[in-house]
Amino acid sequence: MTLASDQNFNPSNLSELSQRMLELREAVFTEWEKRVRAGVKGADALSHPILVNTLPTMYDNLAEALTPDYPRNSAGVTTPAVALEHGGERARLTSYEAPAVICEYQILKSTLLDVLRAHQVPISDGEMQIISSSIDSAIREAVTAFSLAHAAFREQFVATLAHDLRNPLATASTAAQLIPRIRDFEKIDIFAHKISEHLSRMDQMIQQLLDTVVFQHGERLSLHPSNFDVMDVVTEVCEQASEVHGPRFEVAGVSINGWWGRDAIKRTIENLISNAVKYGGRDTPIRVSTREYDGRLLLSVHNQGSPIPPDQVESLFQVFRRAKAAKEGNQKGWGIGLPYVRSVAESHGGSIDVDSAEGRGTTVSIDIPVDARPFQNAPTLG
Repeated sequence: MTLASDQNFNPSNLSELSQRMLELREAVFTEWEKRVRAGVKGADALSHPILVNTLPTMYDNLAEALTPDYPRNSAGVTTPAVALEHGGERARLTSYEAPAVICEYQILKSTLLDVLRAHQVPISDGEMQIISSSIDSAIREAVTAFSLAHAAFREQFVATLAHDLRNPLATASTAAQLIPRIRDFEKIDIFAHKISEHLSRMDQMIQQLLDTVVFQHGERLSLHPSNFDVMDVVTEVCEQASEVHGPRFEVAGVSINGWWGRDAIKRTIENLISNAVKYGGRDTPIRVSTREYDGRLLLSVHNQGSPIPPDQVESLFQVFRRAKAAKEGNQKGWGIGLPYVRSVAESHGGSIDVDSAEGRGTTVSIDIPVDARPFQNAPTLG
């Protein structure tokens, strides 16, 4: 199994070195964790799921990049979002300073090389260059995110509320004014349904906005964690989506019981599926998968379609901002869906990742501890 963010379920198509790296992942991170706890200030106080963070995903992305002609951008083989989220988590959930973040990556590089050497896995100069440049890039992205999180600069666009609620409000108001003039009961039912539909849409938008604004001000979302099987929620949401969009949805993974906010996780999956439907290729499959590793849940939604340029990924997570393609297209939305998803992930002590490129589609994942109860009171970005 690979934890790579592109959801590569067939590691056999990778080079021998890539496959050996995947086989040795547990050995690398066992040794890495021992070294980090001994050598990085503040690391010894962290639980295993928080310490390991998104690094296994970055590691598997790097393993894929060592396969010649594998569709990964050599300038960002680990996907910048993984490193950005790592830095953001370190700022929110640890007492780290920036040098500690750098040190973690440096220890990962030395540990990886030591484990490969101990298992007599040869590395060429070119492969060494890919490893070095990838980890150097990850350091830059993680430290940038770490610094931005501590600076806590945020743009607030609450004034957009009135503008974006105007359309559903106007539609509901018009329908309400027409009902007294209509004598056809079937038409009355149609208009009543339209009013209910648009009021429901407004309520959902307002609830998402309130949750997002609360989070942006540094408060945690109210999660009400309970024990449940995340696969039950995935199945429920996909069945509901199939009634509207047809049988496009594929579910992969296994049952995983954990402690999370059920309503928040359900709305997160709904948001991710909605985005996949909006921006994915029409009539192409949408795959929702669940995986568990090192006490963490990796929940992903994948769709085919035009890739998101790397320089636009971070804007997806800023309130009221959307990628350029979404703005220029005909898709409706006001840019609070993914910020909400991110706030849910972070309030569970985790993070969100976007992996998007030509030829492999777009995957949006949340990576959170299986038991989120201990992290409800962790600091936020506010």
